[in-house]
This record gives sequence, C-alpha cells and structure tokens, in this order.
Amino acid sequence: MDKFLDYFDQRQREEMLKKPAEGDGPIITISRLTGCDARQVAALLVDNLNHKTGTTKWKWVDKDIIYTIARELNTDTQRVENFYKGIELSNMSEMIMAFSGGFVSDLRVKKAIKDVVLSMCKEGYIILVGRGGVSIAHDIVDSLHIRLIAPFYWRVENVMKKKEMDIEAAEEYVVDTDEKRFNLIHTFLDKKPLNIDYLFDATLNRSSFTIPQIAEIICSMYEWKIGSHKAERKKSNFII
Repeated sequence: MDKFLDYFDQRQREEMLKKPAEGDGPIITISRLTGCDARQVAALLVDNLNHKTGTTKWKWVDKDIIYTIARELNTDTQRVENFYKGIELSNMSEMIMAFSGGFVSDLRVKKAIKDVVLSMCKEGYIILVGRGGVSIAHDIVDSLHIRLIAPFYWRVENVMKKKEMDIEAAEEYVVDTDEKRFNLIHTFLDKKPLNIDYLFDATLNRSSFTIPQIAEIICSMYEWKIGSHKAERKKSNFII
C-alpha cells in the first residue's frame, strides 16, 4: 500500500487533477455508521472485483491517506488524524507549533486531503472507506456511493466485542464517532445539508446481511450502475 500511495506525489497529482472528467474512475465509496464493519466489507469487495475482472487493479484505502498527507505537509500523523476527528488546536498549541516551525493550518490539511483523495478517485479502481470520500468524489461519474447502517445497540454490541469495551464506553464511542463522521462529510461539502441521504446511491443495513453478502450486493450494484454508464457512453459515441 505504501508503494501505491507513494505514486501520488505532487507532480503526479497535478497531472491527475488536470485529467478530463470523462475519464475519471471507476470508484466506490463506503461511508458507515460506527460498528458496521466497513473495512472488512471493502477488503472482500476488492477480492470480488479483482476476481470478476481478472485483474489486480482494485485497491481499498482508509487510514493510509493519513500517512501520505503527513509526509507531504512535513507534519506528524497525529496532526492529520486530529483534523479527521474534528479536534481543533488550542491557541497555545498553535503558538508552540508556530515557534517550532511545525505549524500546519486546518486549511492546508483540508486541501491536501482533498487533492490526494480526488487524485486517487480520478485514477480509479479505488474503494475509499470513509475519510469524507463521498463528499470529495461526488462529481466522479463512474462512481458508486454506499452507506452502511445498523441499529444502535447492534452496533454497540459489535464495538464491545471488537474493542473489548463495556456497554457504557461502547455507547459513548459509537455516539461520538458517528458525530465526527457526519461532521467530516459536511467539511468537504460546499453546502451543509441537515440530511445527507441524497449523497448515497444505496444504504444497506449491516445487521440484515453478512459481510460476504454485503460485499456481493455492492459488487452487483457496481456492475449495474457503472456498467450501464459505460454502455450508454459507447452507444452515444457510436451514434455520433
């Protein structure tokens, strides 16, 4: 993955961002409520897509983006992670970083994230888990945007098992993380709607399906949506 992400250096991204929009993608973004196993779904979805297409093109990306942004901005990964978590720097922290020569503004972090994510999306064959991807990539034509949900206490129980938390800690973690993820999606939108359901092509209830079933459903939806787009474009070109 490091080798893959290193490919997107500044020069490469500048070239990729100039790429005509009709050649962007394909991509899949997976947004999720806390505790819906999105990473496991993405990993299996990559295997399914690569198997069906007979390639190794598809990759999935999550926290790896943080390391790329940190390297580019010459800052530590915690600075980028804090932006994702919505943690604002205190005035004292800003002063200390400024005097030490390590201050990186939220605006610079946000721009770097957007440029890196958009470059990856334009290159295509990416499954992007979270990271505000649905907001950044909403103009990519060959795209599928999925949201995973589940009942609150189903997710709490899942978090309790995976993170070995008691119920009170798990409840707090789910509520807090849900809020941060919602705010992150808003961060990369020009307008700030109260309801973000319109951003997604489909919403799937994780409690109703297993991880392999979810991955297979998304794979089928990708074929239906992206395949139809490509067929329509071929038809239009033939008519012309």
